[in-house]
Amino acid sequence: MPGMGDPRFERSVVYICEHGQDDSTMGLVVNKPLPQINLAALLDQLSIETGPATPQMPVHFGGPVETGRGFVLHSDEYRAAEGTVAVGGNFALTATRDVLMDLAAGRGPHRSILTLGYAGWGPGQLAAEILDNGWLTCAADPDVVFNASDSGKWAGALALLGIDPLTLSATAGRA
Repeated sequence: MPGMGDPRFERSVVYICEHGQDDSTMGLVVNKPLPQINLAALLDQLSIETGPATPQMPVHFGGPVETGRGFVLHSDEYRAAEGTVAVGGNFALTATRDVLMDLAAGRGPHRSILTLGYAGWGPGQLAAEILDNGWLTCAADPDVVFNASDSGKWAGALALLGIDPLTLSATAGRA
């Protein structure tokens, strides 16, 4: 929402991966590519061999927590040898080296987003931010998450709610 106050999350689209029993929440920002790194560069840093089947894809800023840790949010047809977790009807998450090796070899998930870091909220924090008009929520749409351009994901998520971005206000109200 306008008025968020944290430039790291301005116009961010966050896929919520986990909302725990203790009300802590983990999500990945899916629309903020890091300008200085892509998949090939990351694989090179990790000494994972690339080839002609290696997809060209950006690495995204997943959030400000553990920015050296990688996560691949992907379509649910893919399962790594270990560490893949279903995180919604059409989504899965893998944070092991296996998925990177499979991506490098062209055997990875059909659709995926690679992030470094994640967004995390302590117990009750995200709920309070939503009540304070900090975030809008909508159902996750694989086409918005995976197919839309990074610059179009925010407007795409708003469109799912029937909202024109020009009508948003930083002022909250209660009726």
